Amino acid sequence: MKRRGLLLWAALPAWAQAAVEINTATRAELESLPGLGPVMAQRLLAARPFKDWADLMQRVPGVKHAAARKLSAAGLRVGGAPLPSAGGSVG
Repeated sequence: MKRRGLLLWAALPAWAQAAVEINTATRAELESLPGLGPVMAQRLLAARPFKDWADLMQRVPGVKHAAARKLSAAGLRVGGAPLPSAGGSVG
């Protein structure tokens, strides 16, 4: 029984992670994402709305593919979508 509880606890962060839509999120919601601080949150707020991830990466300084991948994994969404995988098209 203890082991099952431990497994559920370990899986909880991924399961409980709520998606944050960049085009409607508040500053607090953006800053709640791991790795996204006040400076980046301000850049994102000032540049929105975004059509897609490619638009975001093109217009926001400091957000290239590696940063976008981390933000997407943390729950950030653009138009309701996570960053497309390497095999998919970005934009």
